[in-house]
Amino acid sequence: METPVLRPGRTDDLERITAIYAHWVRESAWTLDLEPVTLDERRDWFERHGPTGRHRLIVLERAGEVAGWAASSTFRPRRGFDATVETSVYLDPACTGRGMGTILYRALFEALRGEDVHRALAAITLPNAASVALHERLGFSVVGRFGECGRKHGRFWDVLWMERAIAAAGGPADGP
Repeated sequence: METPVLRPGRTDDLERITAIYAHWVRESAWTLDLEPVTLDERRDWFERHGPTGRHRLIVLERAGEVAGWAASSTFRPRRGFDATVETSVYLDPACTGRGMGTILYRALFEALRGEDVHRALAAITLPNAASVALHERLGFSVVGRFGECGRKHGRFWDVLWMERAIAAAGGPADGP
């Protein structure tokens, strides 16, 4: 297997990023979006993710094509939450179970080192043992579980919240 390429996301990645996400919207409850986002909506989202700062987009390429992405986004709109980000990672379904989520998240956390980020949070729709294991492997710990707070595919879903410390500028990396 060739070495994957990790890099900041670009506007020409948006169609592929949107397609990967659309698969998980349609086929799972792992995202609680009920309809796939449009390319225009994805462009608006992209504008909030830069090459520096607390909101990043990292893509992983295999054979010249985006195979997955990880992002840090706004947790809550109130400014007191600015040092906390919500993270997510999505892979092409053909690329799951190969360690690419771990590679993407490690690159995202390294990109956030030295930024004004204190905590990374992740919301995981349950059951999703693979995602829980990924987050635990990368130093996340469980902080709470909301019972049946999301509705999709005709049923209610529990959501697990996990958190991870992020290293300050010049400090040691927290977590694996």
